Amino acid sequence: MEGESKQLLCDVMIVAEDVEIEAHRVVLAACSPYFCAMFTGDMSESKAKKIEIKDVDGQTLSKLIDYIYTAEIEVTEENVQVLLPAASLLQLMDVRQNCCDFLQSQLHPTNCLGIRAFADVHTCTDLLQQANAYAEQHFPEVMLGEEFLSLSLDQVCSLISSDKLTVSSEEKVFEAVISWINYEKGTRLEHMAKLMEHVRLPLLPRDYLVQTVEEEALIKNNNTCKDFLIEAMKYHLLPLDQRLLIKNPRTKPRTPVSLPKVMIVVGGQAPKAIRSVECYDFEEDRWDQIAELPSRRCRAGVVFMAGHVYAVGGFNGSLRVRTVDVYDGVKDQWTSIASMQERRSTLGAAVLNDLLYAVGGFDGSTGLASVEAYSYKTNEWFFVAPMNTRRSSVGVGVVE
Repeated sequence: MEGESKQLLCDVMIVAEDVEIEAHRVVLAACSPYFCAMFTGDMSESKAKKIEIKDVDGQTLSKLIDYIYTAEIEVTEENVQVLLPAASLLQLMDVRQNCCDFLQSQLHPTNCLGIRAFADVHTCTDLLQQANAYAEQHFPEVMLGEEFLSLSLDQVCSLISSDKLTVSSEEKVFEAVISWINYEKGTRLEHMAKLMEHVRLPLLPRDYLVQTVEEEALIKNNNTCKDFLIEAMKYHLLPLDQRLLIKNPRTKPRTPVSLPKVMIVVGGQAPKAIRSVECYDFEEDRWDQIAELPSRRCRAGVVFMAGHVYAVGGFNGSLRVRTVDVYDGVKDQWTSIASMQERRSTLGAAVLNDLLYAVGGFDGSTGLASVEAYSYKTNEWFFVAPMNTRRSSVGVGVVE
């Protein structure tokens, strides 16, 4: 009886392909501007008992009409590419946004360019920007994928010309251009000069220019590309102060969004050891006070690892310490973790391959040659090979 009553109350049948869905005009019109315009305008559908919806498959239309009645819909990898355009057609903006949010959550170096193209076609502005930013931030991985190799010339130029491209070295951009050309060399070779215009050769090490770029056959056989190489070599011959005067797109360093947004100053002496921690916002040009250290600390080693800031060892005003504190920027909170094996102040600290290294330092009586490493995965410190010489106030750098 309930089904019969419900069927009697329906006043329109919506059809897509071979799927027929009975519904109520007032409900559809209340939730969808598309149906509202259809039922209240002068179109023939305003009075028709049976209405065919084109450009939407039956299963998708059924899901969307169910959503109008239940406010529930499941977005999956299998249906998102048909659901989003159908939701756009029916002007169900919540569903459209859910699809965009789902696609954003699925962004990966292997699919971000495809999602970017999909967002562009369907005018999903925010998703388009997010996918583009993702591609820029993960360029070294993106350039290895099929999607990158299948881009058009203009799309490649747009990507590699971006100041926000995140690369450890301009070598990656050069390698990407060579890979893209070689993927379809017969038809793409003529575009070599246009692409190389966007590779910032002057920013490459001189050894790489001589040993790799100059030896690349695609460069040797193109006069314009050779001119770009000569420009880069001349740039390296100039004194530093004169290099700074050269302003063109190929000498401008990239400024990826992954560059540091803030600088954190931890502890120090004023004149005694202090707990104070301050944060400088580069964009806002502003200093802010953040959570204090659990204890006074100066002459500590400070590093950033796995999304957290570590304050290692140091001097508390009375003793050199073994303690280590870690800062969580999301919670604005310091937490004490496993202490080092030895007391160290004025130590060197650096991160390599997910390990934090504490190098040398001063234990209160002598300089140290010992080195220990910390794994955040096990919360343990362990000794590694010592240095040949005792060192305090030591500088440590990582070369990959």
